[in-house]
Amino acid sequence: MTDVLPAGSLEGKVALVTGSSRGIGADTVRYLAEAGADVVINFRNKAPRAEKLARQLRELGRRVLVVGADLTDPASVGEMFDAVKAEFGRLDVLVLNASGGMESGMAEDYALTLNRDAQLNVLDAAAPLLGDGSRVVFVTSHQAHFIRTTPTMPEYEPVALSKRAGEDALRERIPALGEKGIGFTVVSGDMIEGTITATLLERANPGAIAERRESAGKLYNVSEFAAEVARAAVDAVPADNTRLVGDVSAFAAE
Repeated sequence: MTDVLPAGSLEGKVALVTGSSRGIGADTVRYLAEAGADVVINFRNKAPRAEKLARQLRELGRRVLVVGADLTDPASVGEMFDAVKAEFGRLDVLVLNASGGMESGMAEDYALTLNRDAQLNVLDAAAPLLGDGSRVVFVTSHQAHFIRTTPTMPEYEPVALSKRAGEDALRERIPALGEKGIGFTVVSGDMIEGTITATLLERANPGAIAERRESAGKLYNVSEFAAEVARAAVDAVPADNTRLVGDVSAFAAE
């Protein structure tokens, strides 16, 4: 057990984290379960990892639903939330963690489809299950959040632009969410040591991670950043709906 969130702070709540079979998503869903939440683990193609994590969280006494879904397929997303409704009847925390765009062999518009269109569709599909007091958290990077004012490395730019487009589209929903009593927080972090994105960037641009680490003084690792994402699910929503994690001195505000 860790003490990322106060014990029992999510007792009786239900939380879903997209892309939670590994990495930041897996650690986030673990922290939420440790704080008392029943959880939904979503994966695209890592079923064995998702099931292994589910067994660990059930040992904490939590109810755990494991649902495979391709977030770019609206029918698949609809089936996921049908399963959530059947199992729990509601949702209190939705963490939009899954993203991508640097994978090889994908369609040219894949980054935008996943990082903007799919995020909106997941939120819309979840909306009937979200009620007063619930929370939506969108996970992004400083390289994407500040892309309008601060250039990023060319290899990451298409992903950064698509994630910022997703953030903008989601922010347009804040007034409507607020009317239903649903809080919305964007969590933006610097490059995270040990993530798939960092590995792919390093492959495309050797030395990039070390250079950023030196410039920032410190880079968060997966579990440290996931802790910030989990806290965003329970902490008060910031006035600008934005939680910045790590050094931002190299990024120009809009």
